[in-house]
Amino acid sequence: MTGSVLSNSLDLSFESNLWIDISIPLRFNGRQPNAFGVDPATAKPLGDTRTGSSVNYEQYTFIPHCSGTHTECVGHITHQRISVRDCLQDVIIPAYLISAEPLKMAETGELEITRRSVETALSEMGAASGTSPKALIIRTLPNDDRKLTAEYGEQNIPPYFSPDAVQLIVDFGFKHLLCDLPSIDRIYDEGKLINHRIFWNVEEGSCEINEATRIDSTITELIYVPNEVEDGEYLLNLQIAPFESDCAPSRPVLIHKTER
Repeated sequence: MTGSVLSNSLDLSFESNLWIDISIPLRFNGRQPNAFGVDPATAKPLGDTRTGSSVNYEQYTFIPHCSGTHTECVGHITHQRISVRDCLQDVIIPAYLISAEPLKMAETGELEITRRSVETALSEMGAASGTSPKALIIRTLPNDDRKLTAEYGEQNIPPYFSPDAVQLIVDFGFKHLLCDLPSIDRIYDEGKLINHRIFWNVEEGSCEINEATRIDSTITELIYVPNEVEDGEYLLNLQIAPFESDCAPSRPVLIHKTER
């Protein structure tokens, strides 16, 4: 089945049966990703048909920022209570998927996604500043399904972006950034979140938006893109739970583009 949609006056065609879910399933009370050592996501049964209830229903407890695939907006770092539901206005989004291998930093031994690695991958895609799709999806290398249940903390510090890599992404005009990391910043950075501020254009150290803040841009973290999914151009359907919050669990879906 084929379909088409107008996005920024572009007629985009796609195969509706050729789609790839790049979210991480959140298995309550089971193995799941975790960041910062928070309590795992849990489900407490309140009704169970196996014990006589007419229906199954449960109480869920989880922290979207730390327990699975989630999409966040600038309200994550501001005094203003800004909702991701208001910020995410794009439905079908032209996107690039690239793979980037982090570089080991000599001074810390930690892994950093550098400007050069992103720039090289975008160059291989033929991307040009100001004319690129709205979304950039970054798969870090090496890549395997351990990311589905990885626990990130002091004993397992994940890669993170360099500030100039994030600035490059902004300069290219990408509105939506998706990655398979728990944070685009170093997870223990004394609360500075410099990369988040660069991406949303909020002054360093500030918790206030300004006239240049990219309020309609989003960051999606803790995705997982299997190795068999090739780098290239896709359409992205970024689905979020309708939370009035700075962050919501999300289900990004890649859709193969077709030629017309």
